[in-house]
Amino acid sequence: MKKSFIKIAVYAAVIVVFIAVSFSLFRYAGNKAKSSASSGVFQSETAALFKKAKILEKQGKLIAAKQTYQKLFSDYPTAENLQKIQHKILSLNIKILFSPTVTSDSKLYEVAPGDSLEKIAKKFNTTIELIKKANNLSGNLIKPGMELKVQKESFSIVVDKSQNTLTLFSGEEIIKVYTVSTGKGNSTPVGTFKIVNKLINPPWYSAKGVIPPDSPENVLGTRWLGIDKAGYGIHGTDNPDTIGYQSTEGCIRMYNADAEELYAIVPRGAKVVIID
Repeated sequence: MKKSFIKIAVYAAVIVVFIAVSFSLFRYAGNKAKSSASSGVFQSETAALFKKAKILEKQGKLIAAKQTYQKLFSDYPTAENLQKIQHKILSLNIKILFSPTVTSDSKLYEVAPGDSLEKIAKKFNTTIELIKKANNLSGNLIKPGMELKVQKESFSIVVDKSQNTLTLFSGEEIIKVYTVSTGKGNSTPVGTFKIVNKLINPPWYSAKGVIPPDSPENVLGTRWLGIDKAGYGIHGTDNPDTIGYQSTEGCIRMYNADAEELYAIVPRGAKVVIID
């Protein structure tokens, strides 16, 4: 019963995010009989908004660019545009997250005497990597009086085994959807877990013994985010061709670049929900 409720809740959240698109598609379908002149106007307006969004993104006006793509998403949907627009919005979510742009999910924090990146990350339940990326910091040196963008909303993860997807949430907002691999024979555990450990270039504790990070036999890729079920976690891969399938021994496998991105964002303690 609990698993069904979790899955229904996740699907409800996704439906809420995309319901505007479905409504617009219905509205657009009802107007398909418009004249060719109207069709030309539609195409012209769509092209103008795409151009505007690209210019805004190039200018670093990331929020305005995202809002423009969202307008395209809701008001000017076509089959050939939807996937492209979705990709742009999710890509901008990550760009915004890794930029000094303050959103409703973040705030400016003034560095106090005695502060360190580690202390600030712990205070706001975020990661040092995310603070550094969001503030264009090349090192760990910070000074009192500096203003740093910090995340104030909690991140969580939902893995859908039936779709082989990992969805990253900030609060209730979908930040990005990743294609992943899950366990062969439905071996990935279902339930609510949390991230308990994180490793860069992890060794692999296999049945053959400990496989070092630089070994071609190490299947874990460049990052490991372990959950509170022994032996299971989210990790990169040495075999990207397996992504998108039920092909692991039970862990959630990602492209290395995606695993590295997720590693920088998600702190220890983050909730991970895995559903069938």
